[in-house]
Amino acid sequence: MAPAARIRSRLSHPVIDADGHTIEFLPAVRDELCTLVGTQAAEQLDRVLDFARVSRALTPDQRRVIGLPRLPWWGLPARNTLDRATAMLPRLLHRRLDELGIDFAVLYPTYGLFALAVPEDEVRQAACRAFNRHLASVFDGLGDRLTPVALIPMHSPAEAVAELDHAVGELGLKAAVLAGHVHRPLPFAGAPRGARWVDTFGPDSPHDYDPVWARCRELRVAPTFHSSSMSWHGRASLTSYVANHIGSFAAAGEATCRALFLAGVPCRFPELRFAFLEGGVAWACELYAGIMGHWEKRHGDHLEHYNPAHLDRRLLADLFRRHGAPALTARLDRLAEGLTCLSEPDEDPATRDEFAAAGITRAEDIRDLFVERFHFGCEADDRLAAVAFDARLNPLGARLKAVFSSDIGHWDVPDMRDVLPEAYSMVETGVLGEEDFRDFVFANAASLWAGVNPGFFARTAVESAVATLAG
Repeated sequence: MAPAARIRSRLSHPVIDADGHTIEFLPAVRDELCTLVGTQAAEQLDRVLDFARVSRALTPDQRRVIGLPRLPWWGLPARNTLDRATAMLPRLLHRRLDELGIDFAVLYPTYGLFALAVPEDEVRQAACRAFNRHLASVFDGLGDRLTPVALIPMHSPAEAVAELDHAVGELGLKAAVLAGHVHRPLPFAGAPRGARWVDTFGPDSPHDYDPVWARCRELRVAPTFHSSSMSWHGRASLTSYVANHIGSFAAAGEATCRALFLAGVPCRFPELRFAFLEGGVAWACELYAGIMGHWEKRHGDHLEHYNPAHLDRRLLADLFRRHGAPALTARLDRLAEGLTCLSEPDEDPATRDEFAAAGITRAEDIRDLFVERFHFGCEADDRLAAVAFDARLNPLGARLKAVFSSDIGHWDVPDMRDVLPEAYSMVETGVLGEEDFRDFVFANAASLWAGVNPGFFARTAVESAVATLAG
């Protein structure tokens, strides 16, 4: 047996891959798109996917103005032709799963992820629908061990709801990836394309996205996000994709997760489970600790510690007289001038408690939300996945839900057969215990999808194991 199969044979539980990738066959997608809205939309999508050639034809200044940094290149298997074919042919992947040591895999698009950011409404919406129809077709009959993920555009709540209804309600897809953010133009005439701000669907969004979360709840779909922050400030190098790629999924996931938390989305929709993929979990541990620390010192009641109204100015002046250097005591009559910056007394009472919308009343609420509602995709070579399971480090003993996410089909997996052995090496080197590994490759993924849709794994190879887990 191959090493992956040998490892799998020793495990007492299945292995669920929460984030593999399929490489869509673009001629078939184009035909779907032409059928939906005509050839012009297909040509526009071609231009989006042809970003590398377009980029090379522009000067650095032109690329900076339109916000086009160096994006991915040579991102797919080539020398390993079998793996390239495996990523392109779902039926071949289905045949190879035992060789890879994987019982069930959730497959995200590759080219389709670019469709989520197409600026033209009609083309974006039609392209996502074309990809979804293509995925439903090529994965048909493979649902016992594979499921594709539908693309859901998020430029407006209405388009998201419409595609959720189509992909889930009509096509029967049961997993979905929502755009994790939307680039919106700055509100002034003639702004160049690069002059944009990032909407992560939180308190600052121009739209109310609750209808989207409500429809996800009704359709029993877990919102997952697989967006990158490439082109954002600090990740807009014109010369280095590596510079732009490192940490890009983590930064995008953190921005969306933070926005949803502060907007109170997971509290208003407790039935949902959310996943942030390909960025690891180290950022989530930092965000969790940061939210906890900020809440403890900046929630409603505790803010009174910093209310300028409580400053004893008479005592402060006396302390200045007794302990101040001459440069200070000589200007004591101007003491009020030195007390305003970061301590203005007229802060609007209605905006003081920035946690008001989050639905948090105690520190344990933060812990429970992060532990129960959020999931974080970690690739096999990400040894920082172990931080999620270390209750000694995370406040209030939290164990965050890191989920095994192979990323098969892309450049960071030179050989699909090595993914499970690489992940299991964390057990062999003592980074993870066997129970931690069980949660990582099985229980946490089951929690993500079955937690929203108890029937998600019905009639699959892992149905009985998931049922036992739930029982």
